[in-house]
Amino acid sequence: MPTNTLTFDAIKQVIEPDITATNQLIFNELKSDVALINQLGFYIVNSGGKRLRPNLVLLSANALNYTGHHHHTLAAVIEFIHTATLLHDDVVDDSSLRRGKETANALFGNEASVLTGDFLYSRAFQMMNRVHSMAVMDLLADTTNLIAEGEVLQLMNCNEPDISESDYYEVIRRKTAILFAAACELGAILAGRDDLREPMHQYGLNLGMAFQVVDDLLDYISSADAMGKNVGDDLAEGKPTLPVMYAMQHGNSEQSDIIRNAIKQGDNSQLSDVLLTIQQTGALDYCRKQAERFSNQANQALEVLPDSHYKQALLQLTELALARTQ
Repeated sequence: MPTNTLTFDAIKQVIEPDITATNQLIFNELKSDVALINQLGFYIVNSGGKRLRPNLVLLSANALNYTGHHHHTLAAVIEFIHTATLLHDDVVDDSSLRRGKETANALFGNEASVLTGDFLYSRAFQMMNRVHSMAVMDLLADTTNLIAEGEVLQLMNCNEPDISESDYYEVIRRKTAILFAAACELGAILAGRDDLREPMHQYGLNLGMAFQVVDDLLDYISSADAMGKNVGDDLAEGKPTLPVMYAMQHGNSEQSDIIRNAIKQGDNSQLSDVLLTIQQTGALDYCRKQAERFSNQANQALEVLPDSHYKQALLQLTELALARTQ
């Protein structure tokens, strides 16, 4: 485990030159002859995210002693893929707030958001092709396909209160964690370390799982100002996430019925009652323990890596994922 406590900003300093190069590439590749793409693309990319996923590419490549420049390209690719999913997600969920700002679809309309997301997906594939690696193409083609499947699975599970915990984990594995896994595995591919592709994949996958469990927990324990989105949005969208699933299973009949009906109807009008049930049933501790379990598995996957500042930063990210408040 890392010995020094780091912040996200401190971790970024470890790869600051790479981040600068990647950001410049992102801005260059966002440019289009179509004015609306420029306007909307810059809005969403500059909306205040931590750029965690592209930074995983940079940290992983450095941790495995990669000395080229393709990690900048692939970090930008990962950011474009992630941004495209956000644009599409907000349309599907009819979201109005993300990262404390109005969503792109709220400002520019659903049509513009979907089509700009398509532009970012296609630009990402143009860029990854420049790396001239079939392994990279295979990995990212499979990853984007799994993300799409995860989105559809989540849609199918909406307003369904009786999905299993394993069903929930399968959704977040495909929808969220698989992009974390790909970002880390790209570092091994670039470094020519096929023997480390699986450990890096497992690190990223488990980090992504921990990240999403905490994210789903924050929807019920954080504030709108801290999260940058409305409290209880998941419940209003009828999403059966782990906190409400556990609370529904362990609450009394009245509490369970309130949660069940809220999920079925996509109704957060009784959010205060749901929050109380989450607290009383121990759902908070249970979710934290599950996130810790995934975090520990992520750290174990890195045991095969040689020690370095980059490895320590990767290890610290698992702790920061657990300690998130936004």
